[in-house]
Parts: sequence; structure tokens; C-alpha cells
Amino acid sequence: MLNIALFGPPGAGKGTQSKLLLEKYNLTYISTGDILREEIAKQTALGKEAKSIIEKGGLVPDEIIVQIIEKKVIMNLDSHGILFDGFPRTVVQAYILEGLLLKLNSSLTCMLSLEVPEDELITRMLERAKTSGRADDNLDIIKVRLQEYENKTKPVINFYKAKNIYHPINGVGNVEEIFEKLSHTIESTIKHDYFNVVLLGKPGSGKGTQGEILARNNNLIYISTGKLMREEIAANTELGRIAKPFLDKGEIAPDEIAIKLIERQIERNRTAYGFIFKGFPRTIVQAYILDGLLRRMNSKVSLMLNIRLSTLDAIKRLHDRSKTEKRRAYDTTTELILNRLDEYEKKTKPVIEYYKKQSIFFDVDGAGSEEEVNDRLQDKIKQGLRQVRNID
Repeated sequence: MLNIALFGPPGAGKGTQSKLLLEKYNLTYISTGDILREEIAKQTALGKEAKSIIEKGGLVPDEIIVQIIEKKVIMNLDSHGILFDGFPRTVVQAYILEGLLLKLNSSLTCMLSLEVPEDELITRMLERAKTSGRADDNLDIIKVRLQEYENKTKPVINFYKAKNIYHPINGVGNVEEIFEKLSHTIESTIKHDYFNVVLLGKPGSGKGTQGEILARNNNLIYISTGKLMREEIAANTELGRIAKPFLDKGEIAPDEIAIKLIERQIERNRTAYGFIFKGFPRTIVQAYILDGLLRRMNSKVSLMLNIRLSTLDAIKRLHDRSKTEKRRAYDTTTELILNRLDEYEKKTKPVIEYYKKQSIFFDVDGAGSEEEVNDRLQDKIKQGLRQVRNID
């Protein structure tokens, strides 16, 4: 989804620019101000409570805001995206928005901040007061609102700066000029969306082989935490020495190691089209970790592919591999093979259920030749891309 937060102090022109953005990008409009004024006009209990706060130039409590916004979002699940006007206005609300969008398996694409000098803002709002009839358009309350903005709202900029999605826009000029700046920024932001694939399956299902092929065919960066750890072990690094005892037994190495290795690969490939994560996450905790790592770059898991293989076939493949140069330390005995499969059943299957609930899960038959399995996986990649483009 193309989710935009249009930001700026009172009088910056968010309402005017919102109308133009809605028309161009076919977005659902969510303005906390409009929704609250509608409640006030209907004289609901919520509206009466909000009215007294607004007229004093204060911010309506988050408890009220959350209920209104969540209802609006849920009513527009088939939208191409959402334009938030006047929300978030505090760091707390920024976290709330993160949670609301996470429930939709989405995130905020960009935060656009209209920058206008204070004297210009006061002039605009006093002019508006002549026709608006709004009680909060008088000089005293205007100053309170601007001060409120300085004290509470501007820290939100730092929140989104840390996520690399903050974009200041010069809000002085005619409407068309400002809109052109907004549109240009949005277009440049959209181009940096990532397509991220998680590839899971039992030990012996062929994840490594298939992951590398899929990465080459789809212009993705292949990230295998197992392969990266083996490289660290071969280089006798500190990370490698810590990971070695775990890998030798076919067990999951400490998450701190995986985090450092994945962060390093992502940082080295910031301009990539996307990433394919082979064999990670293997636990629910790691699934949360991956979500966090991707959210730092304003991204998410786009697709989860599970290579389905029977336990008997997995044992046969691992046993056969133990006789080749590709063998792993944990392929050498039946006990180690069974230990890996048992670990998969206990810890990784819940990860699959996690992604099933997000409607990004695809199951693929792992039986057959390398080419046959890859064709099935590639079909699911194409299906996932269509799904992402239709939704996002």
C-alpha cells in the first residue's frame, strides 16, 4: 500500500494538497480533524469531549483518535493506500500508526512535511478566520496551536528521520508548485520499495540450491545465515567461533549472530531490488527480529515460500549429501539428522503459521527434479509479485 503521512504546522496547507494527492494516487483520506468535526456536528459523546479540547487549541487524547482511525482503516482495506492528514502529531501517535499498519501487513511509505515560516502561517490562518467560522482561528489560539506543534509534534520528524522516510517540502509558493514537489518526492520514494522473500522448508528440502537460483532469476540478494556463519567459521572470526559448536550439532546459533550478519548484508546492498532469506527466520523470535530489521529500512516480508517435503525424503537427501563434498557436519550421523528435523518441527513450523496469518504464505511441492521444483517456486514468486502490486 502507498501510505503517506502529510505533515506540517497548522495553516501549512495540508488540506489543499491532500485533495490533489487523493485524486492523483487514488488513496483513502484520513483526516483526524475532519472526522472529529463530523463527530462534533453530530453532537456525539465523543464529539462533545473533543470539542472542548479543540477550542482550547489542545490535542485530542490518543484513545479517541485510535478508535476513529482504526475504524476508518478497516472500512477501506481494498484501498490503494491511505493519506493521513494531521496524524500522527506526537511520537506516541507515530508508534500507534506503526501498529495499526502492521495489522494490515503494511507500513508508512513516506512522511511529507510542509515547511512554512511562522509569520506566514499566522497570516494564512487569520485570513482563513474571516470565512471559516472556526473557533480555533483567532490569534491567541493560533499561537497556542503553533506552540503545541513545536513542543509535541516536531519530535515526530526525528522518529521518521530515523526510519529514512522523512521528506521536508517547501510549503511556500502557489498550490501547483508545492504539489509538484510533493509528487516528485512520492515518485522517488516508491521506486525504493523492496521485494523480500523468506524461503523455508525441512533440512534437505533444497532451500540453498533453490534460493540461489531464485535470487539470480529475480534480481534479489541471497542471504543465507547458515552460509554466512560457515564463512565466519572458515575465517576463524569471533562470530565464527561462537557459532561453530551450534552448527556442528545442527542447532540454531544465538540470534545476536544472525542479526549482525543480516544487518551487514542489508547495509552492503541498500540499492538492491530486494532480498531472499534462506532458512531464516527459523523461530518465532527470529520472525519478529526479521520484521524489525526490515522495518528499519521501511520494508517488510513480501512473500514466504515453504518447500514441502516428507520427512522420509528429507532423511534420504541428507544421508545422500553426507557422501558428497557438499556434506555438512550435521549430516554425518542419523542422530544429528534426526535432531535437525526434530528442531524444525518444534521451532520452525510455528513460523510458517505466523506467515500464513499474514496472507503471504505459499506452499510448494519439493518433490521432483531441481528444475521442476524451481518452476513451481518461480510461479509463486510471480503470483506474489502480482499480489504485492495489486495491494501496494
